[in-house]
Amino acid sequence: MKINNKHLLTLLDYSPEEISTLLSLAKQLKKEKKEGISHQVLKGKNIVLLFEKDSTRTRCAFEVAGYDLGMNVTYIGSSGSQMGKKESIKDTARVLGRMFDGIEYRGFKQETVECLAKYSGVPVWNGLTDKFHPTQILADFLTIQEYKGDLKGLKFAYLGDGRYNMGNSYMVGSAKMGLDFRMVGPKELWPSKELREQCEKIAKTTGAKLTFTENVDEGVKDVDVVATDVWVSMGEPDSVWKERIELLKKYQVNSLLMSKAKKDAIFLHCLPSFHNLETKIGMEVYEKYGLNGLEVTEDVFEGKQSVVFDEAENRLHTIKAVIYATMVND
Repeated sequence: MKINNKHLLTLLDYSPEEISTLLSLAKQLKKEKKEGISHQVLKGKNIVLLFEKDSTRTRCAFEVAGYDLGMNVTYIGSSGSQMGKKESIKDTARVLGRMFDGIEYRGFKQETVECLAKYSGVPVWNGLTDKFHPTQILADFLTIQEYKGDLKGLKFAYLGDGRYNMGNSYMVGSAKMGLDFRMVGPKELWPSKELREQCEKIAKTTGAKLTFTENVDEGVKDVDVVATDVWVSMGEPDSVWKERIELLKKYQVNSLLMSKAKKDAIFLHCLPSFHNLETKIGMEVYEKYGLNGLEVTEDVFEGKQSVVFDEAENRLHTIKAVIYATMVND
C-alpha cells in the first residue's frame, strides 16, 4: 500500500489498512535489525526534529530510526530556532521544507504540526501534541500484537485523564482497528464529545466498541490490556496536582485493579511514569500528598504483566516504519 509523501498528524487520517501496513512494516524492520540486516534505503536524505517538549523515547527513536535508514538527522530543541518567536510557523515550514526531506514536530498545539504539513512540502510526522500522539499508539499496537495477536475485538481499558493526546489517540486507534475500548475515568475527563462522536462513526464501520465509564469494575472486567498515563501533562501548572489527584486516585493502576482484568492481561504505559520516589516529581508529590506512586504502583510497573520496556523499544521500530513508508518511493 502506497503511503509515500503522506503526513502522519493523527491516525484519523489513516485507514485500518494503512495502519496495518505500518505495523507489518515495523515488524519486518524490527526482525531485520535483530538479525543485523541493514536497511539503509534513504541514504542522502535529511530530516529535522523540532522539539518544543523534551523527550527521551521520541527523540532517540527518531534519531536511531533515521540513522538506521541511512539518513542525516538534525535536532532542534525549544531554544534552537526562531519558530513562533521571531518567525511564523508558516515561514519556518517553508524554510525547512527547502532544506530537509522530512520534518518531525513534538510540542503543544496540533495546529502547529498541521501548519508545518500545509506549508513545508515534505512529509511531516507528529511526535506528540496536546491533542494526539499517533506514533505512540503504533508502538503500543505493535506490542499488543506481539503478546496478544490480532487487535480486532481485543478488550482494552485506558484509565485516567482522557482529554489529551493519549486518551484521544487510544480511542481513535481502537475505533480504526476494531478494538473493544473502555475509557475509565471521571466523566469530566473523558475525550471531547465531538471526537467521541467522530470515533463512534468510525467504529460502526470497523466493528469497534467504545465504552465510557466512571466505574472501575465495569471498565476493567476481563480486559486483555490495561493502560494509563501520567495525571498531569507537560506544560500544565503544578497547581493542578491536588485537583487531579482527588479526581483520579481511585483510578490508580494497582494490583487490586489488575486482578479485575484477565489473568494474562498486559500493562502499558507510554512513559515516563511516576511509580515510586526515584524522580523529583514523585518525591514532591509524596511529600505533599503522601502517595508512593501515582497513576501506577511499583508492584504493577515492575510486575510480570508490565511490558512497558518492550513498548518503549517499539517506538523505534514503528517510527522507522513511518519514516520508511512515507519517504521511500518504490
